[in-house]
Amino acid sequence: MQLIDKACKMLDVPPDMVLKQFGEFFFEFCKRSGYDHMLRTLGGNLYEFIENLDALHSYLSLSYQEMNAPSFRVEKNEDGSMHLHYYSDRRGLCHIVPGIIGAAALDFFNTEISMEIVNQTEEEERTGKKEHIVFLVTQKPVFSYKKRNKFSSSPQYIADSGRRIEKQLNKEDTEKNMNKIRDRTSLVSVCPAKKNHWETIRGIVTLGRGKLLRGFDPAYPTTLWIDTKTFCNGLPFHIVFDEELRVKQAGVSIQKIVPGLQTMGIHLDHYFSIVHPEVTFTISSVQKFINSQFVFRTRREMMPESWKQRPMLELRGQMIWMESLQCMLYLCSPLLRTLHELEERQMHIADIAPHDVTRDLILLNQQRLAEMELSNQLERKKEELRILSKHLEEEKKKTEALLYAMLPKHVANQLKEGKRVEAGEFKECTILFSDVVTFTNICAQCEPIQIVLMLNSMYLRFDRLTTVHDVYKVETIGDAYMVVGGVPVPVSTHAERVANFALGIIIAAKEVKNPVSGKPIQIRVGIHTGPVLAGVVGEKMPRYCLFGDTVNIASRMESHGVPSKIHLSPTAYYCLKDKSFEMTERGEIEVKGKGKMHTYFLIRNRTATENEIMGNPIKESDSDHESVQSFHESRIKMIQSSCQQAMQSNSDQDQPPTIAMKYIDGPTETQASYKGRSQERIMDLTGIFFVTEYSNSGVRKHLRLDPAN
Repeated sequence: MQLIDKACKMLDVPPDMVLKQFGEFFFEFCKRSGYDHMLRTLGGNLYEFIENLDALHSYLSLSYQEMNAPSFRVEKNEDGSMHLHYYSDRRGLCHIVPGIIGAAALDFFNTEISMEIVNQTEEEERTGKKEHIVFLVTQKPVFSYKKRNKFSSSPQYIADSGRRIEKQLNKEDTEKNMNKIRDRTSLVSVCPAKKNHWETIRGIVTLGRGKLLRGFDPAYPTTLWIDTKTFCNGLPFHIVFDEELRVKQAGVSIQKIVPGLQTMGIHLDHYFSIVHPEVTFTISSVQKFINSQFVFRTRREMMPESWKQRPMLELRGQMIWMESLQCMLYLCSPLLRTLHELEERQMHIADIAPHDVTRDLILLNQQRLAEMELSNQLERKKEELRILSKHLEEEKKKTEALLYAMLPKHVANQLKEGKRVEAGEFKECTILFSDVVTFTNICAQCEPIQIVLMLNSMYLRFDRLTTVHDVYKVETIGDAYMVVGGVPVPVSTHAERVANFALGIIIAAKEVKNPVSGKPIQIRVGIHTGPVLAGVVGEKMPRYCLFGDTVNIASRMESHGVPSKIHLSPTAYYCLKDKSFEMTERGEIEVKGKGKMHTYFLIRNRTATENEIMGNPIKESDSDHESVQSFHESRIKMIQSSCQQAMQSNSDQDQPPTIAMKYIDGPTETQASYKGRSQERIMDLTGIFFVTEYSNSGVRKHLRLDPAN
């Protein structure tokens, strides 16, 4: 009502106009919602249509349990007008009724109506729907295409009206043709002849239509050809009662269900209460709503003691007033929907008359319920399968994540498919070994759990750095940690990746405490570059292993290294020599099994910040350190942008987000014929190209090419 009040103020129109307009469009809404056919078949004229609205609401209430529909009762007047009685629990909505009824009359019966309120009271006889509005309804047929009101301006209505008027004109043409036929027949029949009975019938039937031209007059027998016993057995659910509600007659099945009805003369309201319509149980109330469907419910207190736990039976049917006997006939059927409801009331299908469609409704509904239950079971199974599939997918992802942590992704996929993994040769890669200084002494002085916690803390930091620099973790043996760059996916920046990783683990190791001294632990790191053979070894607990002398030399670089230093072999040094790394010469040392070697120490990366190396979000203060070249400044901005996005997506996590360091890889083996020389182009972090040239004699040169110049 507040919505209507606001609309009236904005439109400057009275509420009854808004409500009437709403009623018209609500009727159209019902038609579009699939109720068009159902509404059209309610009655052949407006009186029958209104008379059966309550029955429609009763049917709809089976599907919509909370529906609180209004109630309608209609009375014919001698002058052809009608009194429409409208009952509702919701006050103030009565002006919707003229909109709905007017739209239905115009659409279904090609009739214009006018409705005015002649009485408005609070109904005392009803137990519910207290508001009682009486409308005077007058009808006027419409036979033209003229639009009568705003409602008829809709395209759907115009199309329907056109069809109705065309049908009406066809009917008028048919009647004209029939009159011509009758006139012609009367001219031909010059000689009077006595017509037999069937000729008379044929004369009053429309040709080709099968409809009588005059009204139907039923024929009644002079005496009722049915005895009392047959009537009570044939209509097992009926009750006859007088004006004082005394029972005069009852069907056999209803006597069986309500034993008190076997005693004639008892008061009907002692054994039943009226559920619908919501009126008091008096003969005047029943007569007033005689066109409505009546639903009776048995009173629990009047049932036998052993029956009081059963659900009460409901009867639904119509009232017929017998003027000559001054009695009311209630023709009804049990209001049952399922076999379960039938069993709860200790009834059987045999208690319902064979001609009663309630039998078919119960059986059909039981079949429908069985189909619904089967459908619900399928839906439940489908939902269970969906949940199981979701859980299976999650477990599959966990399993794959665990598998990919143990083996390279492409190797793991080949093993899952049952294929054999062939060993692969990599012409150049960089291998790193690291171990904890004085690890044996630490183990001798600590509990095993302390050693496990220390190594776990250290390896978690190292593992994170493998993601930052995209290097492959080969294995860990005790305190030894082995990674490789350029395997299993060849990249041209394998040496830079491993070098930055080495710088990162030196920093990360300082965060791990020695359980004996409480000071940060120290690690040795060794790096070597060279060719390797890689493949999967074994079937149980398969591992992706590296083979070749490169592995041995890398291990020797670690074992001959210095605490907290990164020891480089000559080949590793030459790979990093012209890159953005600062290195110092260690000199010539004796290497076990290899003789004398000239080795180097890796000090730092001159262009990358500690936050970049550690994969942490970049701070503003770090940008000054890298403001050497304009190209590199733009690269920092790009990384900062990606850092901010990563920080936003991980703002709720305790650990800082892992930011992968950017590497620009060129072809791993690119050969171009140029004056008998081959070239290998590698781009470093700053965007400077390094061209490694190999001459026919095997001499290697490194040329530094700056794109800016």
